[in-house]
Amino acid sequence: MKKTIHSETEMVKAVQELESGIDAETVARDHGISRATLYNWKSKYSGMEVSQVKRLKELEEENRKLKQMYADLALDNRILKEVIEKKL
Repeated sequence: MKKTIHSETEMVKAVQELESGIDAETVARDHGISRATLYNWKSKYSGMEVSQVKRLKELEEENRKLKQMYADLALDNRILKEVIEKKL
């Protein structure tokens, strides 16, 4: 099955429609997604606005970069410790 990418706006709109009382089957069909995808979006984006979702994505990206920086520095630190131990 072809994987399509939906924008944050579309995701939030679909979740808001679901929360407003529209049937899940109808919302899923209107947005061209499965009910499982709709419920996954609901668990992640329930009660959020578009601006909050965009901020969440930015924070997740920043967190990923910081974790990568930490991993690189930890590896450098381990290598330097091994070199110092060998010299002594």
